[in-house]
Amino acid sequence: MLYGAIEAGGTKWVCAVGDGDGHLLAREVIPTTGPEETVSAAVRFFLRHERPAAVGVGSFGPVDLNPASPTYGHITTTPKPGWAHTDVVSPLRTALGVPIGLDTDVNAAALGEWRHGEGQGVDTIAYVTVGTGIGMGAVVGGRILHGLTHPEFGHTRVPHDTGIDPFAGSCPYHGDCLEGLASGEAMRQRWGRPAEEVDDDLAWDLEARYLALAVTNLTYTLSPQRVVIGGGVTGRASLIPGVRVRVLELIAGYPGLPPLTDPDAMTRYLVEPSLGDLSGVMGAMELARGAAKGTT
Repeated sequence: MLYGAIEAGGTKWVCAVGDGDGHLLAREVIPTTGPEETVSAAVRFFLRHERPAAVGVGSFGPVDLNPASPTYGHITTTPKPGWAHTDVVSPLRTALGVPIGLDTDVNAAALGEWRHGEGQGVDTIAYVTVGTGIGMGAVVGGRILHGLTHPEFGHTRVPHDTGIDPFAGSCPYHGDCLEGLASGEAMRQRWGRPAEEVDDDLAWDLEARYLALAVTNLTYTLSPQRVVIGGGVTGRASLIPGVRVRVLELIAGYPGLPPLTDPDAMTRYLVEPSLGDLSGVMGAMELARGAAKGTT
């Protein structure tokens, strides 16, 4: 049985067809332009291949995931021009005639890593993506974590020492929330250039500090068995090791469990995605599998 997958990002849509066991048979990258043009290009991709049993979509958000809502399947209050209040699910379902599974892009990435990557063998995994913004998705007991809405971890608050970091924050809603202090956009505004062009150790020490505070909060609230950090900002080789060191300092031995007290065990607790840039695509494939079975 074949499944379709879409990782619907703000800059590109990655469309794929696979067998659901980690084997991709076809893949295409589509630039994210206007909604109608982008969705139509995705439809054409699937029409060029054998019809999948279902298609899973991991989308940038915020996304309405409540099936009882009249705006289910819509990207809602995104600041991306032209995409606010866009229905993603209905056009795909109508054009392809198959069930559509939907979740956020970061929830899809968490699901992909749980099924095929770093989450194999554990019940609870959290995936944090640090890119233009910051998001978090979690799988608990084999199910994506949902509640009032999908997690908005990027908008949680972390201590902000303005003596060390006078930057006011980049978030248009909260200023110095986690996303406002540690996202790629925050780095661009603070240092005057994209994160990948920042080559100042002090800048990356500050980034590691904020991410360590976030991981510590996540550890104490969700208690995941593994935390995966991905996204474009994490390409700096020293960043994740620096975050691990600071998490151990912040945890300060409480509780006395090996991942939170032993540096070697910490390298297996806080990890980078083993699926690389395919975490979201593989997770979207899992959403399709659930949609085909009627479980999502």
